Formats: sequence, structure tokens, C-alpha cells
Amino acid sequence: MPVVTTEAPTEARRRRAGGGRRARRSAAAVLTGLVGELLLTAGVLVGLFVVWQVFWTDLEVRDDQAAAVEEIRSTFTEPEVERSAELRTDAPPAVEPVGNAVGFATMHVPRWGADYQVPVVEGVGMWDVLNTGAAGHYPGTAMPGEVGNFALAAHRQSYGAPFAQIDKLEHGDRVVVETAQAWLVYEVTEDYVTTPDQVDVIAPVPRRPGEEPTARTITFTTCHPLWSTRERWITHGELAGWVPRSEGKPVELLEGS
Repeated sequence: MPVVTTEAPTEARRRRAGGGRRARRSAAAVLTGLVGELLLTAGVLVGLFVVWQVFWTDLEVRDDQAAAVEEIRSTFTEPEVERSAELRTDAPPAVEPVGNAVGFATMHVPRWGADYQVPVVEGVGMWDVLNTGAAGHYPGTAMPGEVGNFALAAHRQSYGAPFAQIDKLEHGDRVVVETAQAWLVYEVTEDYVTTPDQVDVIAPVPRRPGEEPTARTITFTTCHPLWSTRERWITHGELAGWVPRSEGKPVELLEGS
């Protein structure tokens, strides 16, 4: 009687089972590799976006900022006089309202460097104002030097980042706004962090909606913290005085001051 052996079929089944596991492992490995490549590609794209958003937009906008400042200043008819002049404390010349995305002033912040100057443009639209590197003027708030709240918004990073160093301003620092007829000198009085829904920071009397203003104030608003829009950094100041362009400049803007 022939001897029946089960060894060969068992081995064959083992090989077939092993082959199935190898096939399954191979498919899983392919899928894992594909996911890894996609994640790597996504990481590269995110990195490139960050480089574009932070560095490239700054380079693109920097020349535009300087050109916008020169264009605004070219419309000023009063001559610039390079000498120190005493601050006046009476009412400064009125600045007439302008249309959206129109530049009407420039701003200097000595704390941020002797060469710092940015255009002040009507409106706070993202693409037509803020992304051009300007400080945008909130429509409906006071014009420079007017009683009330001259309120501004600007980027803290990317697109020229006009308010990049907002947290470096100290109480008592001076901010100079240049208009067609005058240099307006504001003094920093207060800063704090709030939430985006606290729109009363740009009220005529900041954080006191409905109250009648008596002071001539300025407000800076920008995103906080860096790389986030979760909160807002707010800085307030009050007009310390002004200088007619025909008489000279505030001492803060003179070389060596």
C-alpha cells in the first residue's frame, strides 16, 4: 500500500500563504511610501509659501513703500525746511478726507529707525491698501491732528510689515505724521492686547463708545501674536504738538537728535 505524505502540500500552502503576506506587505509599503511622499511635498509647499509670504512679499513691497511715500510728498506744496522748530499746541491745519486707497500722509517713528517712513493711505482693505505696505486709515475715524481718534491698521509681518516693531514702542516715544501743511507729533501713552471683536479701540474716545472726544489721539492696531490673527495689539498716543512745514521740523526728525 502506497505511503501518503502531506509534507509537500503543507509546504506549498505555507509558501502560498507567505507569498500572500508578502504581497499584502508590499501593498502597504507602497501606500506608506506614497503618503510619505505626499506629506513631504506638502511640507515643501508650505515652506515655500512661508518664504513667499514673509520674505518675498517684503522685498516686493519695500520699493513700493518708498515710491508711495515720494508720490504723496510730491503733492505737498509747502516747502520742507531743515531746521528745528518749536512745537505748537493750538489746532493744527485740517486734513481733508480723501477717497479709498488714496495716500494723504506719511508716518515716521524714530524708535524704529531714522529711515523709517511709510505711506498713510485711506481704507483698510487687504489687497488695495494693507498689502501695499501702507498704514491704512480706518474710514470714519479722525483725520491727522483732528479732535478724535486717528486710527490706523497695518501688517506686523509680511508685505512690508509697517508695524513689525509695534511691541518695541515705549510710553513717551514720539510718532510723527507728515501732512501737506504740518508735522504732527504724537506721544505714545498706552498699549495692550485685546480680541478682534473689541472694535471700540478705534472709537472717538478709545474703549468709551458714545463719549464725546476732547483729545487728539492716534491708535495703531495690528495682529498679535506673530504668525497669528487670534488677538490684536493696540497702541494709543496723544498729540503733543505740531510744526508748520514752512517753519521747520520737529527735533525728533533732525539728524543727531
